[in-house]
Amino acid sequence: MISVRLDGNMEEQLNKLAKATNRSKSFFIKEALKDYLEDMKDILEAKERLSSPKRELIMVDELKFLSRS
Repeated sequence: MISVRLDGNMEEQLNKLAKATNRSKSFFIKEALKDYLEDMKDILEAKERLSSPKRELIMVDELKFLSRS
């Protein structure tokens, strides 16, 4: 189990959202964290690919051609 301290404004927004949707505050916290972790994973993968000496780059014209196919 993890405890998280929220500032007053964030907690108020979370309470209003939970009440308006009949969902638990935990539901929204888990969903937000899940989305954040997925985004961070994508960012780290992109950074890793950018720094890889084996990366393969294509020209914009090639990309346009591929998207028409």
